[in-house]
Amino acid sequence: MSAPENVPPAADPAQGAPFETTAVPDTGAAPALAPHGAAAPAFAPDGGAAPARKLPRAVGVALATAGLLAVTATSAAVTVAVGKPAARPAAATAPATAVPAVSASPTASASATPTPTAVPTTVAPVPKPASTVKGTVSGGRHEGDLRYFLLPIPDGGESYGPADGMPMTDDDVADLFGKQDGIMRILKSYGYRDAATRMYRTADGKAEVTVTLLHFGSATQAGDFAKNYTMKLDPIDIDGDPAAHGYVRKPKQQAYTGSMTGISSQGDVQYTIDVDVKGTPDKALLSELMKRQREWLSSGG
Repeated sequence: MSAPENVPPAADPAQGAPFETTAVPDTGAAPALAPHGAAAPAFAPDGGAAPARKLPRAVGVALATAGLLAVTATSAAVTVAVGKPAARPAAATAPATAVPAVSASPTASASATPTPTAVPTTVAPVPKPASTVKGTVSGGRHEGDLRYFLLPIPDGGESYGPADGMPMTDDDVADLFGKQDGIMRILKSYGYRDAATRMYRTADGKAEVTVTLLHFGSATQAGDFAKNYTMKLDPIDIDGDPAAHGYVRKPKQQAYTGSMTGISSQGDVQYTIDVDVKGTPDKALLSELMKRQREWLSSGG
């Protein structure tokens, strides 16, 4: 694969500072976000229809003097309240069948026959289809379908798009980084292999969660990428995940959507979790999700 034109050059070692591209400014008007190909809700704070969702962040890339990637991102302003996943077709159920009531008039020779009660037909719930994706982990190396290692959707959560998540093409991954010139070449210098993502709404309807996994050639490469992946937002601590760092964007009004992002790695996988909530985000939710994702990648379920 030939290198794209206009790739940011490596910084001069004598200068000691990387070249940075200009980050996409926060316009304060972008809609809430969804991964590539996902169904998106259409709710706005004023009740009107919101534009189609866009990708979660635009990223500027720099090449540091040591050859490591320094990634900075600026989150688009989100002014759309958390919506609801697109309606999924309801499972067909058989209507309850009532046995018609039968009455008998009393006669001189016999007492009245009791009136039978209606007997409803009970319909068993349709079970959720079992996932067919498989994966294994050993010594921090993840093999099989990367979607298997996406944090499972909690009970009551509703998926945007396929419940198993979606594999990501190179174009999908480049979109995550604002189609920065040379981004795939840079990623592949870290031994990038593949990627997967899934977005879901929590059971209480208060948050939308997007989990993105990038698979690299080794634990060292995934760890280096995660450490150099930064965002131009307010930093926050992530409890329960020692390798993680996070960022928060508070909304200008509590009726609007705030967001949090956690970045970390486990073994040869770098993971990012984005959380959109109405109002000011609580970092405890992000910390819990990051901890669970780390455990899932460690054990493989």
